[in-house]
Amino acid sequence: MGLFDGVLGGVIGAGMVSVVNGIIEKHGGLQGVVSEFENNGLGGTVRSWVGTGPNQSISPDDVHRVLGPELMQQLSEKSGLSVQDLAQKLSHVLPQAVDTLTPQGVVPKA
Repeated sequence: MGLFDGVLGGVIGAGMVSVVNGIIEKHGGLQGVVSEFENNGLGGTVRSWVGTGPNQSISPDDVHRVLGPELMQQLSEKSGLSVQDLAQKLSHVLPQAVDTLTPQGVVPKA
């Protein structure tokens, strides 16, 4: 994912790049992240981030539910943010990050 760090950093801020990369790595790539959201009833939402139209919003509670308490705790420690603050920030950052990483409206093959 190092190739996306520069692009992502400009969109979501350098501090959140390592958090988003952690989420992507934990799920085995961007397709894994998309699948996780789809499997948790948020397929339409995550597909809007991948697609070329406007991004649907997501609540911090949904971010926390999909990513799970264990990963959220790990990312909280990595980022220095509380779990609640991290979920809030990710609810804004994840749609932008996925959108940026899928400029053609498709998930790249990892």
